[in-house]
Amino acid sequence: MTDAPSPQYTTLPQWPNAYPASGASATLKFLNEDFIVTELPLQLPSGEGEHLWVDIEKNGANTAYIALQLADATGVQERDVGFAGLKDRYAITRQWFSIHLPKGETPDLTQLQHPEFKVLSQARHLKKLRRGDLQGNRFRIVLRDVAGDRDAIEANLKLVASQGVPNYFGAQRFGHDGGNVEQGRAMLAREIRVRNPKKKGLYLSAVRSLVFNEVLALRIQQGLWGKTLAGDVMDEAGRPTGPLWGRGRVSTSDQAQALENSVAERHAILCDGMEHAGLDQERRALVASPVEMAWEWPQADQLVLTFSLPAGTYATSVLKEILHTTEPERLTEENNEPAAVE
Repeated sequence: MTDAPSPQYTTLPQWPNAYPASGASATLKFLNEDFIVTELPLQLPSGEGEHLWVDIEKNGANTAYIALQLADATGVQERDVGFAGLKDRYAITRQWFSIHLPKGETPDLTQLQHPEFKVLSQARHLKKLRRGDLQGNRFRIVLRDVAGDRDAIEANLKLVASQGVPNYFGAQRFGHDGGNVEQGRAMLAREIRVRNPKKKGLYLSAVRSLVFNEVLALRIQQGLWGKTLAGDVMDEAGRPTGPLWGRGRVSTSDQAQALENSVAERHAILCDGMEHAGLDQERRALVASPVEMAWEWPQADQLVLTFSLPAGTYATSVLKEILHTTEPERLTEENNEPAAVE
């Protein structure tokens, strides 16, 4: 690693697509019901234990807000409420929460009345739900005001369904206008001190995700999308992986290692800082493969997509390869939560 100065990160790069742009556009999340997310849990509650699991459908509320409402309703601390992943606010989403209630009678939370969520069912379980405790998410997305060449859209839909998409971290990971990356750079360069552990973790996650996206983007720029390089580290599904930077030697070799090190040199302050922050080297698949992907055109200017993604992957990465989407102003005025976690 060199001591070359790291660039400022005041704007995010425009990372390249894997497939030719369709030139089409559409409106995303015009209504909350245009973006429906159903969490795919790792397991279902067993029926006994100290934790009450509740299956919730929310509409127009973020996950942290629901956790706070459940804590208030049951008289526990917010830290006693668990969930597997963050879900979008401007959407209709379904996910499980857990509440630590070891003593007393079990409250019937299906009777809760709230304008932004309802409890569909509840059951006890032995363990608390923790971040990442999910298989993935199932999406139903309605795109409105679709404009452009329908044949080009269809061509990209078929490519995405058959070959997958670049497994980029979505814009949600980087904060409003990518601000979490610049804050992370300043923190790692010791220009600012971050005492809040939650914010520190947020900034570390953002800079780690940026370096991964930069490795993936370089492979695409060099015409290596969908190809295996000499020295690649493969995942269990036989797909090449990219680095989630941290301490230890890069596990790739040969051509793959040279490519990853070239990115690390360009972002030396970030990579050195992540190593000193105690993060360990990990790997992430470079390809995200939508499962059971289907689509239909209920109207000439309306496209409906359904597909599932594993935990840690983003629906926005799928949409990015199909057409350009814009969201109503109400959605871009504040930070929105991702529909997937690592």
